[in-house]
Amino acid sequence: MRKQAAVMVLISLLLPGWAPAEEGGQWIDLTHVLSEDSVFWPTANRFHKTTDFEGVTEKGFYYSAYSFSTAEHGGTHIDAPIHFAEGRQHVDEIPLERLIGSAVVIDVAAQVQTDRDHLISISDIKAWEAGNGAIPQASIVLFHTGFGQYWPDAERYLGTSSRGDEAVAELSFPGLDPAAAEWLIQQRAIKSVGIDTASIDRGKSQLFKTHVVLMEQNVPAFENVANLDQLPATGAWVVALPVKIKGGSGGPLRIVARID
Repeated sequence: MRKQAAVMVLISLLLPGWAPAEEGGQWIDLTHVLSEDSVFWPTANRFHKTTDFEGVTEKGFYYSAYSFSTAEHGGTHIDAPIHFAEGRQHVDEIPLERLIGSAVVIDVAAQVQTDRDHLISISDIKAWEAGNGAIPQASIVLFHTGFGQYWPDAERYLGTSSRGDEAVAELSFPGLDPAAAEWLIQQRAIKSVGIDTASIDRGKSQLFKTHVVLMEQNVPAFENVANLDQLPATGAWVVALPVKIKGGSGGPLRIVARID
């Protein structure tokens, strides 16, 4: 028991605001299964898995092993700051404090229903705060657009099932306004952001200014986040741990949330 208590104290020092989950709480998986069916950017190499061995060995025991290849940015994944900001953090350099903490979920599904290419604005965020209180500093901010319901149908999720450079012009989904990203950093000192679409910038973006704004300040983004409809507006505790690729610009992400 002393050892467990010491661990709890150490974690609380490393992660301010952390508190152990109460018994009876619920874990929610916010990660889409990574498979050949996963949605990837039209120009990215998709996930591919091969079987190295599967079956009973000559010595009589069962054994299985597989190999896989994938682009960093596909399925539920993280964009490290270096992805759009020279000299900023690679995925293996992101502090744990940026990836673990209290989260708020801003629901813009109603706006998206009338505008598939909706830019999530400062006004949208302030409207959410009017009903839920100001976003606490050092929060993880997750945007629920409702697009998770379309996964893994690329036509509905991305706006196109085409592949290649020409397909990028056909992309259509909502994203965060660069001005709103700047406001969240300057006015709310957020840790990180996440969204249930393929990009924190909307599909029609050509300059990816939201990525640039966030990542210049070493704020990572979680993309293709699942099950945001299962989280409350406030009160969730999120853990978002990516594959620790040395020098990577991102990578597959296992992100979960605890609700007490």
